[in-house]
Amino acid sequence: MDGDLMLIFGFILCLLMLILPFAFVINQRVQQHEERKLEIKARIEEAKAQQAGGQRQMAEDMEDRLRVLERIVTDPGADLTRQIEELRADRTAREERIS
Repeated sequence: MDGDLMLIFGFILCLLMLILPFAFVINQRVQQHEERKLEIKARIEEAKAQQAGGQRQMAEDMEDRLRVLERIVTDPGADLTRQIEELRADRTAREERIS
């Protein structure tokens, strides 16, 4: 009986020696995959935040333009050509600031 018991114990040890390294490698790959998924999710959230910031900036620019147009339309004594040139200069300055 002792010989059979030793044979069974040896067999179990051999199986563990084969299975455990394989399980370790699989576990490492799963962890790397999870890390990559989290990194991609973080990049997606960062891109969404940048898009929202760009949309806010565009809305602010449109609001500024609308205010200027309202000022031009409601000011009867305004020199239209001068104001248009000022708008172009402001737009150029804003574009340079963004770049």
